[in-house]
Amino acid sequence: MSGLRLNPEQREAVEHREGPLLVLAGAGSGKTRVLTARAARLIEYGLEPTRLLAVTFTNKAAGEMRERIEGLIGRSTRGLWIGTFHSIAARLLRIEAPHTSRTRAFTIYDEDDSVRTVKDLMVSVGYDPKRWSPRAVRGRISTAKNALVGPAEYASEAFDLLTDVVTKVYPAYQRELERRNAYDFDDLLFETVRLLEKAEGVQERYSARFEHVLVDEYQDTNHAQYRIVKALAATHRNLCVVGDDDQAVYGWRGADIRNILDFEADFSGAHVVRLEQNYRSTGSILEVANAVISQNLARKPKRLRTRRETGDPIQVVRCGDERAEAGWVSSEIGTERAVRGLNEFAVLYRTNAQSRAFEEAFRRGGLPYRIVGGVPFYERREVKDVIAYLRLLVNPADDVAFLRAVGWPRRGVGAKSIERLAALAVLRDEPLALAAARVGQGDGIPRAALRGLGRFTDALREMQVSLADCTAREAMENCVATFGLATALAEEEDGPDRLENVSELFAAAEAFERDDAEDAIEEATDLELFLQSVSLRSDLDEADFDGEAVTLITLHNAKGLEFPVVYLAGLEEGLFPLSRAVETPGGLEEERRLFYVGVTRAMDRLSLTYADQRWRAGMASRPAPSSFLDELPAEHVHPRLARPRWGGPPGSGRRAFGGGVPSGWSLPAPNEPSFAWRRDATKGSGRDTGSGTPGELEYDFEDSQVPLALAPGVRVMHPRFGTGEILQVHGYGREAKADIDFDDAGRKRVVVAYAGLRPA
Repeated sequence: MSGLRLNPEQREAVEHREGPLLVLAGAGSGKTRVLTARAARLIEYGLEPTRLLAVTFTNKAAGEMRERIEGLIGRSTRGLWIGTFHSIAARLLRIEAPHTSRTRAFTIYDEDDSVRTVKDLMVSVGYDPKRWSPRAVRGRISTAKNALVGPAEYASEAFDLLTDVVTKVYPAYQRELERRNAYDFDDLLFETVRLLEKAEGVQERYSARFEHVLVDEYQDTNHAQYRIVKALAATHRNLCVVGDDDQAVYGWRGADIRNILDFEADFSGAHVVRLEQNYRSTGSILEVANAVISQNLARKPKRLRTRRETGDPIQVVRCGDERAEAGWVSSEIGTERAVRGLNEFAVLYRTNAQSRAFEEAFRRGGLPYRIVGGVPFYERREVKDVIAYLRLLVNPADDVAFLRAVGWPRRGVGAKSIERLAALAVLRDEPLALAAARVGQGDGIPRAALRGLGRFTDALREMQVSLADCTAREAMENCVATFGLATALAEEEDGPDRLENVSELFAAAEAFERDDAEDAIEEATDLELFLQSVSLRSDLDEADFDGEAVTLITLHNAKGLEFPVVYLAGLEEGLFPLSRAVETPGGLEEERRLFYVGVTRAMDRLSLTYADQRWRAGMASRPAPSSFLDELPAEHVHPRLARPRWGGPPGSGRRAFGGGVPSGWSLPAPNEPSFAWRRDATKGSGRDTGSGTPGELEYDFEDSQVPLALAPGVRVMHPRFGTGEILQVHGYGREAKADIDFDDAGRKRVVVAYAGLRPA
């Protein structure tokens, strides 16, 4: 520890001894260093590693933190509990399985497993999956679990037609998961809260054991995670949480910013340390970040500062459309790659769909790129197929794994046979694998299917006998050989690529060590522990930043990363901030926090781009520039105009520019050779000098492909409300809405995609 350099605020957080501690760690302020140093210091003070619990938000971060702690103290941290909320919850549920409704060999269902189960149950209780989306039903169940709302409580709060569906499916879904000895991801937290708060002696035992609890990214915790933390820190009250309320960007998936804002009220006597010294970005970048985030009301005051130079001003670049935007970025990187490696560049965007234009531009420009957040390795079909076999070996009650495994490779067991087998399983109240092992000629299943099921279940039984003596890799290789999985893949058109992924899975199993799972149960097989570690991986755990390539990444996935040069694209109203977020309470502040996250990823240079015209969901829109651009400090901004290389889409009859400029910005006079803009002295006095109108929406209202331009003042005809005048247009694409003052019906808001509007 003596060689670790800390600033005064960092040292204050590291040296704090007893009682609750809130560390407000601004972007780039060294929070990982503080967390690591605090854990190491506590061990140096005499705390046994077994008495320390550290919670991170990715498994990768947990592994790195353990290595750093061991590097600081110079010895092993064996016994230290460190991992994500979900991995720690899974560990508790396995250890305390006798207090739960599952065995320790339970399966963890991913999103696809859960949705498939929900879909089957919807049919069984009489709902048509084509009318009611199984994914939407699953989403409602997930939201309820994260708020710790069980099936009975949910039924008492039904408020719309979809809720009525969920009320019927939710309890059936929970019963089915229990029957299959499975948890979904949300259950890991929900059931751990129940375990800690309801099972006799469990909470007391663990809160007494963990003398110190450290939690990273506390601003992103939901209600269930808050309850887990509160229960585990109850005895000693030595809870240290580190986070930044200005980077709370996961409200849409249940995170509650009040957890960090109300920490001092929840844990009386809490000591607060603010880390405001930024070690990442230039002065200009931080001035922009500070200016924008200060507009939020729901935050704890803090201001990032740096000892770095002011640096280059932030570029705000106006582009004709998304192709011109991507082309400009590609050209800039192409020029800069002579002095910078491609790994130093990142393009950040609000929605995944925005990556397409950049991919095309980079391919044309010969720029290698990587997309973070694409199809993760463990979501690839062949990988999930192999894992399904392994899951079934460990947990024969896993019906989802059985259905996936028995269906590939083909073994003469068709859909009708599966339907009959499922009916028998329900009748006998047993898992599908057991029903398949017991099925006979009198059960109404064809002979060919009976032979296929017999060979399948016999092989499963033989492999289960040898599991205890196998490593994870040996079990996997035996499985692939026994069931002919490699042979089946080799016969497919893209077989070599898929086989390479299976080989990579072997490599992952070979590298796996029991200690990686940190499961205290000695009886667990290597394969059980390997599957647990696989189930708890996140997309960022798999992100590969090796090799020279430009990174394309969404703003949410970019959180926690940093790049020397950042291009933040799509700064337009309706896209960033998203229109639906603006209409949600607190939504605009969360969008602004996301903008702050994007800005603070940049170390040396930052460019913000927006387009006058953008195609979204098959519709051309002319959005106004993002309101966030109006909040930038003029002295740290350099406006630019990207020279258009093409106009709008074919047949649009419009110029490439004309969508407007941020409030207070204006274009140069026609005879000015410079492409730079100038800031007007009076904010908000800028005028649009192009042909379009900010906020205008253009879409095809009939098969003739003649575009109908929707903008304030345009007269339109509605099939029900008659003629009227458009007052305002909100959003874009399929989400676009228009406020219209109808001559007879008065003011109405309509969804443009379904309104059937025509020119009046």
